[in-house]
Amino acid sequence: MRQIALKLASLSVYNNILQQPVPNALYELLWATCTNAKDFVIAWGNFVQALAQENALDKSAQAITQAILYHQNPFSLKAAENTDMLPLGLTEAAKRDLSILTEAAAITPQDVLEACTFRDEMKCLNLPQWSTGEYNEYLCGTPDVVVAKLTKFYREHGCGIFAKYRAFIWRNHTIIPIEYHDKTQMSDLKGYEEPRQLVIDNTESFLNGLPANNCLLYGDRGTGKSSTIKAILNQYYTQGVRVIEMPKEFLMDFPDLVTQIAYLPMKFIIFIDDLSFSHQDDTYASLKAVLEGGVAARPENTLIYATSNRRHLVRETFSDRNGDEIHRGDTIQESLSLADRFGLSVNFSLPSKEKYLEIVEELAKQRGLEEYIDQLKQGAEQWAIARGGRSPRCARQFMNAAEAKIKLGRNA
Repeated sequence: MRQIALKLASLSVYNNILQQPVPNALYELLWATCTNAKDFVIAWGNFVQALAQENALDKSAQAITQAILYHQNPFSLKAAENTDMLPLGLTEAAKRDLSILTEAAAITPQDVLEACTFRDEMKCLNLPQWSTGEYNEYLCGTPDVVVAKLTKFYREHGCGIFAKYRAFIWRNHTIIPIEYHDKTQMSDLKGYEEPRQLVIDNTESFLNGLPANNCLLYGDRGTGKSSTIKAILNQYYTQGVRVIEMPKEFLMDFPDLVTQIAYLPMKFIIFIDDLSFSHQDDTYASLKAVLEGGVAARPENTLIYATSNRRHLVRETFSDRNGDEIHRGDTIQESLSLADRFGLSVNFSLPSKEKYLEIVEELAKQRGLEEYIDQLKQGAEQWAIARGGRSPRCARQFMNAAEAKIKLGRNA
């Protein structure tokens, strides 16, 4: 056990994997086999707790090899770049580290107890046990096979937290993964094919390394602006798209954010939802600099997609136009210039009655409720009148309620 602990200490490419809970707890346990009984039982308990928190008491090898899969290091970063050849020295270092880690992942409770110098004292303690189980499939095979599998995985999924998650939010100068992201698919969105296709085309240009624009999706509430961006994430995730939501109040942090992602091989959409400003709000100057005009350039792997209910993002009143400022025209132009800095502006407006009912019909077919279409259309119109307007969101909310009633044997 001490020999394996020494090997773990000598890790190079994967060295900081020992900072993760399960590998770190195992590392400390291995060293504790040659210390004293007190330190040993404490280390044993810490390792069992780390496994329990990962729901891995019956699959410790899976927990350790899973940590390898989502580890960001020079090898995983280089592999994710999709280059034809990886540096030989880097590959050899990775092979050695992976061999050590898979050897450590195979350790059983019996291996540890037999190796400790005070095992007789442990017999009466009935220490909790764990099972190694199977390795993650990517870590099975010879070192050459494992490196080939991991290279393919990193090229397809990215590396680090960006391989494990697809959606993130910017908080406290940190990119925080979203465990349960919105799963909206393109097939869930009905109507608005033309404006949505503009956003899709722009995204595909971005993915293919072609010129692409920052995008403003504006228009009436409930028309699917935010849902379009969420669906784009789910459609293009396997091609390297990741979305980081950035609340408007943190726009001044944009240079800090791009510093953390500029070197990564994935494609990032910075999502700013429900964007609008008052004249007293100075953060819109930060966004103007981010879009065009600031000294800090937006990296090539980043685009900004924003949604707003307003075409002109800075709220303007009649008093603004008739105020006492001498250069009134300059103020008006400043208000309009922010929206102009988005290279692509896409309008989502409320549907007509006919379009609204078409959306209801498409949703009914998708949910297998074709036989109720006439009844659903009548109910959908009443639902819209009661809520003061028609929109795709209104149609979806009505269909949720109607489907539940139908399946409960009631009238929609």
